[in-house]
Amino acid sequence: MTTTRIALALLASLAVTATPASAAEGDNYPDKPLRIVVPYTPGGFNDTLARTTAEKLTAKWKQSVVVDNRPGGNTVIGNSLVAKSPADGYTLLITPLPFAALPALYGNRLPYNATKDFTPVVWAASTQNVLVSRPDLGLATVKDVIEYAKKQPGKLNYGSTGAGSSNHLSMELFNKMTGTRMTHIPYKGSSPAVVALLGGETDLMFDNLPNVIQQLRAGKFKAIAVTGQARSPLLPDVPTVAESGVPGYEVNVWFGIQAPAGTPAPVVQKLNEEIVRSLAEADVVKRFRDQGVEVVGSSPAKFGSLVESEIRKWGEVVREANVQLE
Repeated sequence: MTTTRIALALLASLAVTATPASAAEGDNYPDKPLRIVVPYTPGGFNDTLARTTAEKLTAKWKQSVVVDNRPGGNTVIGNSLVAKSPADGYTLLITPLPFAALPALYGNRLPYNATKDFTPVVWAASTQNVLVSRPDLGLATVKDVIEYAKKQPGKLNYGSTGAGSSNHLSMELFNKMTGTRMTHIPYKGSSPAVVALLGGETDLMFDNLPNVIQQLRAGKFKAIAVTGQARSPLLPDVPTVAESGVPGYEVNVWFGIQAPAGTPAPVVQKLNEEIVRSLAEADVVKRFRDQGVEVVGSSPAKFGSLVESEIRKWGEVVREANVQLE
């Protein structure tokens, strides 16, 4: 009995000390600089999200939050860096839609597990892709694109920012649902893909609305359709792909933030609460909305569910379209 009492007393003392230690993980955080890894070159909305978040967290916590651009390998380089970082909440990852296609694109060559090696923090924002073409091409509607592509399979060239990018996946889903075939020409980023379309190297492309809004406003591109469930407030006269004769078509271009797997729950919660609060500030909402991006600010669980469902969706598209890495 004496031994049993001693054991129970020891367990009780451990339980008492465990709770404050766990809570302290959140209470003392952060007590040193943070890093937000962007798996892309500077520029574009991924970078905007990272720098906006860094600016707000730095002001709130009085700790330096630096943005670390780690492009390359279809974002695998930056993603891997974060997957292998200490799970302490001091290294975060900007995670957009293409993250969901990588497991199907790479298979067992992917150096991390997309669902097991990361902890979702927040679904930060969403936008749409927009199908744009050269004005001189004479394609004004989705119906025009489908008819042209079916009459001359493979003649239309479309640009993208690489295999598995959201603009590439948007076109592959379009081809799958309409029975069309177009020639894919990948570029290393949105800027060179936009320049190629401006110069006539390609005929059309899907791209994130923030990346082409200035060209659309200047009349350099023709907007044919957007990829969301509803029209964009920035392009109220441009229909969705679904309402243009492809029912069920939808591409939600999402952006989120993750941490390494095993990051303590109190730290994840503190990050989530502060990032959500920052994203809801009027200046951030306006800054994003001016680019055609809407703030979401979800719970970690909701973002985790989104990532899992998107991995399933885009895995099917990649396999059925036999998408290959360049």
